[in-house]
Amino acid sequence: MASDKKFILELPLKVILTEDGASNFISHNKKLLRFKLADNIEEYGISLNKFSPQSIQSMILVDYISKIEISMSEFVSSRQEVMDLSKVIVFSILYKQFDREVYSALIQCDCVRKHNRANPTHLIDERTEMSERQLRAILSNKENIIQTTRRQILEPVWKSVMGNAEFSSEEKNIYLLMSEKFMNRLGLMNWYIITLFAKNEGVNEMFIAIRNILSQYMEKSKVAEYISVMVMELALNNENTNIRKEAKNMYHGIKEIDALIYDPEIRAKIVQELQRKHELVFLSWKLGGGSTSIGKQGRLSITLYNKDDEFQEVKENIETAKSSNTEKRTLIDFYRDLPEGQEGTDLGLYYLSYLDDACKKVNVKFESLVNQFSASELTVINLNFNF
Repeated sequence: MASDKKFILELPLKVILTEDGASNFISHNKKLLRFKLADNIEEYGISLNKFSPQSIQSMILVDYISKIEISMSEFVSSRQEVMDLSKVIVFSILYKQFDREVYSALIQCDCVRKHNRANPTHLIDERTEMSERQLRAILSNKENIIQTTRRQILEPVWKSVMGNAEFSSEEKNIYLLMSEKFMNRLGLMNWYIITLFAKNEGVNEMFIAIRNILSQYMEKSKVAEYISVMVMELALNNENTNIRKEAKNMYHGIKEIDALIYDPEIRAKIVQELQRKHELVFLSWKLGGGSTSIGKQGRLSITLYNKDDEFQEVKENIETAKSSNTEKRTLIDFYRDLPEGQEGTDLGLYYLSYLDDACKKVNVKFESLVNQFSASELTVINLNFNF
């Protein structure tokens, strides 16, 4: 994963916190900021301009982040950073889902069921709750067992990967790395159960269940790359729309607008003007439905807004008109209806079909929707995933 190589990313992030996240920051005397987001909703959070991918991932894994938004006039120069951030977010959700699925599988195992029958006052089920401090204390002297069982779980997976003649050596390396990454992020509660039954003859059932889920998630992880490319394509497409519009304002009567906007010096001048006018493309990632929303934890909604100055007025008009001028269309419909010769649109569509196929293959639900408010030329693109 590219984001691990780069320890600091530079992007203007608005990080919206969950209730738990806000409580944690307030208890550490960190002042929260009040943001007005692209959808005009006010939220509390923190703002970051430089951050480590690891810190964002850690906050997502403990359910501290509900939404991340960036807004810029120009995305080209931050292409790699935006793609890295997107991958970090997707992987974080996959790690959390993996952990949940493993827990659900473990509590169904025979040895856990037998334990529950014998210990009705100490049940291990979906309602069992133990604090992190409690779990750390219990596991503090079990490091050897954890390392041994971890290896026992992984070795057959590695053997199967290495023995697969269809994988290239690069693919083999990626799969090996992914298997380790998922196991490294397995939560304390799961390790508590695994170590509790490590010497039980039924532990093999647990190992098989974990391996099956692990192989599913190693496959699902491929989707992260496609999503990051798709997000970038859409952001660049929105950026080019704004640059074209501004070029027509600045250079009246010039027919060859495309040739003009791809001249680096002229493009830089146009971008400067967009920044001055605060013409921005907004990109946001909304994570899950919170830890209490059953069945929604694995959701990710990525939204792109191309926002203009009359946004508030337009929003009110639209609400008054009860969305009568809003058409809900898929991203494919949106691309098909774009004018001839619009740069990069075929490429975006090409990635969309790849993303669609990749999601279907690994059982990730994906839908794309475009709301276009014709009165304002405001386009809102939604990519919704359920991992």
